[in-house]
Formats: sequence, C-alpha cells, structure tokens
Amino acid sequence: MAHRGQIGAPIGLVMCARSRTLGRGPPYDADVVALLIVLGVVVLLVLFAVLAFNGLVRLRNRIDNAWAQIDVQLRRRYDLIPNLVETVKGYAAHERQTFESVTNARAQAINAQGPAQQAQAENQITNALKSLFAVAEAYPDLKANQNFLNLQEELTATEGRIAYARQFYNDEVLKLNTRIQSFPTNLLAGAFGFTAREYFEADDTSRGPVSVQF
Repeated sequence: MAHRGQIGAPIGLVMCARSRTLGRGPPYDADVVALLIVLGVVVLLVLFAVLAFNGLVRLRNRIDNAWAQIDVQLRRRYDLIPNLVETVKGYAAHERQTFESVTNARAQAINAQGPAQQAQAENQITNALKSLFAVAEAYPDLKANQNFLNLQEELTATEGRIAYARQFYNDEVLKLNTRIQSFPTNLLAGAFGFTAREYFEADDTSRGPVSVQF
C-alpha cells in the first residue's frame, strides 16, 4: 500500500503540471507575432510592386510595338504618294498648287517627331489627298487608268490599316495613362520613370481613311 501511494504522488504532480501548461496556451512571444505580421505585410507589398511594375512594362512595350506598326503603315503611305502624284500629273499637269501641297505635306509628315506632331502632319496629308482626288474627278481618262486604280486600292487598304493601328495604339495608351494616374500605382510609376504617353489622334474632318472611290 505504501508503494502504491509513493508512485501515485509523482504521477499526480506530472498531470497537474501538464494541465497548467495546456491552460496557458501556445508559448508564442508577442515580439515574434509582431515580426511575422510585419514580414507578411512586406511580402505583400513586394508582390504588389513586382506585379504592378511588370504590368507597366508590358503596357509600355505594347505601346511601342503599336507605334512601330503605325510607322510601317505610314511609310507605306508615303511611298504611294509620289506615284499617285506623278500619275495625276500625266493628266492634269497644270494643277501645280495641288501637287505641291501634297508633296509638302508628305515631307512634313516624314520629318514629324512624336505622336501629336505626327497626327497633325497626317491630317495635312489627308486633306491634301482629298484635293488631289477632287482634281482627278474632272478627268475620266485618269479615273479609268489602271495604274491610278491600283494606287487607289493600295492607298485605301493602307488607310484602313493606319486607322486600325491608331485605334489599337490609343487604347493601349489609355490603359497605361490610367494606371500611372491611379493610386497606388502612380507612386511606383513615378519612382521608375513611367510617364503618360501621347495619343495619336486625327481631326474630326480627317478621321478615317481617305475616300478614293469614283
């Protein structure tokens, strides 16, 4: 009986000790908890910064690519204009002022810098081409010329591609400008040098392809 009492006492002490330990809950230090919270916030901020930065880079690259596509179509347009002018000259050589207007507008467009200046120059070309085709209206033989008809078709197709590329470019510019002006992405954009991009816009009277149908 004595032995059983001696054995029972230590077991009881151990059980009591375990009960007190379980009652206190997990032995977490308040400083450790605070540190974990801070680290979690830092990780979230870093993830946001990485995702936001990559998104801005993607938009910037898409805009640059869209502008390159516009430039390709504009160059194609510039290549067609001299041939078009020479063809019309063969039937209406006395329309010198019209030819000079088209030629000067083309030269200004080739030397334009930036979307805003480029858009203004392209509007001048569009207006000059309208005058050129108005001249062609008075010459039935010119309207029936196969070379002239081919140039009309190529110019119409090129104008359509320019309009499509311009719309895509402006849509991407809108996305980028909205992001860099919105909080908190604007803080990141300012820190990494992202700035608003210019739109490539046509005047109301010059919007869309040049009409070259007779």
